[in-house]
Amino acid sequence: MAEKSLRFSLGIHAAKSLAALQDKVKRYEDIGFDAIHLPDHLGAPAPFPVLTAIASATSRVRLGTYVLNAGFYKPALLARDAGEVDQLSGGRLDLGLGAGYVREEFEAAELPYPTARERVDHLEHVTTYMKKHLPKVPILIAGNGNRLLTIAAQHADIIGLTGADSLADRVEFVRAAAGDRFADLVLNLAITAVPSGDSEQPDLALTRRFVQLSDDELMALPSVLSGSPRGIADTLLGYHEKYGLTSFTFQENHVDTIAKVIAELR
Repeated sequence: MAEKSLRFSLGIHAAKSLAALQDKVKRYEDIGFDAIHLPDHLGAPAPFPVLTAIASATSRVRLGTYVLNAGFYKPALLARDAGEVDQLSGGRLDLGLGAGYVREEFEAAELPYPTARERVDHLEHVTTYMKKHLPKVPILIAGNGNRLLTIAAQHADIIGLTGADSLADRVEFVRAAAGDRFADLVLNLAITAVPSGDSEQPDLALTRRFVQLSDDELMALPSVLSGSPRGIADTLLGYHEKYGLTSFTFQENHVDTIAKVIAELR
């Protein structure tokens, strides 16, 4: 059944202590989340040590990055670190990669800020290196542009769809770029807004950070969910049936609402 095929990933933030981190990820695993992801930004915790700590407190959830800034890494050093996390977690790592886009973070890291084309070139180089040297670790590439989605379709295992463009258009673009690989790809959508508490209206604050649209236009985005837990569950099932999406990534402040959605589906 479609309900069983949907997978729920959760992007989380730092915890104040190892005990607090492990307590909350155990709860998320018990709720039924299928994966826990960490971002990769200066000022946030280094993802690989935190993923290793999460691995020691969980047994089922997959562990991932959403997403590493490929521009921060040399491929051989990244493969060493990622391979160790995968081994210590019992083969549960999903390696999410992106091209990087925040100039200030490159400057703070004392790295040159390449052009957009150069950043995507490096992402492709890192991706192909990982596929060769860590062939059992699934690669997620998240983005929206044509060239980045072409690289994802040709090399990645999980396609992270983002942005305000037509979901149907982006899925069809990936289908054409992937060719025979398409049937084996996992299509993921990053959700930016859901209701909280007793409300059925989402908080649009995070979504507004990424796209400059009117509230009515924001409410129409696939990444913005509204309604009851049952209504949200039906929306996600509709995405699966219409677009072939099987994976959804939520934010940590969405936990209570999505716990109810997972309960509706399982």
